[in-house]
Amino acid sequence: MSSRLKTFQSLGIDAYQLREASVNLDSNQESEWPIIESQVSNCKKCSLHKGRNNTVFGDGNRNSDWFFIGEAPGKDEDLEGKPFIGRAGRLLTEVIFSMGLSRQDVFIANILKCRPPDNRDPKPEEVKKCFSYLEKQIELVNPKVIVAVGRIAAHSLLGIDLPMGKLRGKIHGFGPSEIPTFIIYHPAYLLRSPSKKKKVWEDLQLVNDFLKDDS
Repeated sequence: MSSRLKTFQSLGIDAYQLREASVNLDSNQESEWPIIESQVSNCKKCSLHKGRNNTVFGDGNRNSDWFFIGEAPGKDEDLEGKPFIGRAGRLLTEVIFSMGLSRQDVFIANILKCRPPDNRDPKPEEVKKCFSYLEKQIELVNPKVIVAVGRIAAHSLLGIDLPMGKLRGKIHGFGPSEIPTFIIYHPAYLLRSPSKKKKVWEDLQLVNDFLKDDS
């Protein structure tokens, strides 16, 4: 067990090292971004490429401490090629702004880089084939924290199937370096259940507290 996980547990915080990266990743070099972006834009690993208008690579500050991860692009994202720009995306932007940040201060990406038909949930085989792109992005950004946006993103990152009530409010560890990972409700869910916005605020305060203690 790492010293970081021991520290979390000594504070009474549930922390897990649940999923390790499945590919060997190179050093963090700016020159690698065009390579991975080209690989994504030309990817035909699964059938989703047949129905896409654009791949949705990711957007934001490539040197950010914050890495937000959603599940997959929707209709608006597929048309524009950018993550979280629809109605739910605008709410996520407001959530980020409430933390004193802008979209330009964080990096945002998705588990999948192509839109599933009718915005259905990603299939396990699609996640498996696309996941190495996200792993590479995480390695290049090297964030201090990851924020998984929604249940499906959390399940895909952590490799566990737990309800949101047991995922949020805790610090999880992603990958061999155990990047602290926090779970928040998806903004699409908040649009249907606005009373849950308070819980998202509480979860992001947990992230802020962690970053202050880690600085």
